[in-house]
Amino acid sequence: MNDTLASAPHQAARPGTPERPAEMPRRHYSLATLRSIIAAWGERKRFRWELEQMSKDNPHLIDDIGLTRRQVEAEIAKPFWRR
Repeated sequence: MNDTLASAPHQAARPGTPERPAEMPRRHYSLATLRSIIAAWGERKRFRWELEQMSKDNPHLIDDIGLTRRQVEAEIAKPFWRR
């Protein structure tokens, strides 16, 4: 059976499918909110890319902005959805 065509109750009954706790309601976001979230993700991704370039090209600037090499590496390693 094609998973995309399966009904929600059928999919929830499959072994290994995580179930949503009753106290965790399903979230519905407005289009403006979704755009804002996507924009924030883009800014984080761009910031981390620029930080990585700075650490490669001008490592002395890392000291000037008050970060350690370890802090920079930790920030660069974060996925874009994490703050």
